[in-house]
Amino acid sequence: MLNKIEDKFIKIISSDYCRLDDIIDLPPEKLIEVDMGCGKGSFSTLLAHRYPERLIISADVMIGRLRKLVKRNEREGVDNIQALRVEARVLLGMMMPDQAVHRLHILCPDPWPKDRHRSNRLLCSDFMVHVHRILKPGGMFHFSTDDVNYLEAVRKVVMASQLFEEYPEGFADIADFKTDFERLWNGQGKAVSHNVWRRRELVKDPSYRGH
Repeated sequence: MLNKIEDKFIKIISSDYCRLDDIIDLPPEKLIEVDMGCGKGSFSTLLAHRYPERLIISADVMIGRLRKLVKRNEREGVDNIQALRVEARVLLGMMMPDQAVHRLHILCPDPWPKDRHRSNRLLCSDFMVHVHRILKPGGMFHFSTDDVNYLEAVRKVVMASQLFEEYPEGFADIADFKTDFERLWNGQGKAVSHNVWRRRELVKDPSYRGH
């Protein structure tokens, strides 16, 4: 049984297959931004304030962090955020409709630097296919990290997919925003690099005669 605050504001999603638009309203006229791994959600709230006409989907696997996001939104009168407790691969790989998202943010994720943990990394070649599928034409993927080696690995994966083109302008409108983790790293003297890629439209081979 979900408690009241979770039942009203946080959708808890299992790994069972379902479409996201069967669970929450995804108005076609609204731009949708996804803050994947939102943590306590300070970035999501800033985004919601700047773009009250957009739907902000804030997703994380840690329910305690989502509760803090919900409480902040109640205090600040934010009503255009939908909090989801869901794993990233489930949301983006199975649930999100095609071409639904204007901008996807994956900010300061765990780089899993040890070799034995690399399989836990979210940003791999097959994941790029899911990112491309859910983005609208011209949609953007925004990634940040303080880990130089992880940044280089992600850049290689993104560019090798040939599904995206670099688009630094896609971050200009929110360059003044910082996540809780970015403030933490900055306080320790670490720089955080932001990268944005734009969805590249695929060109069909005219010689292909398949069905």
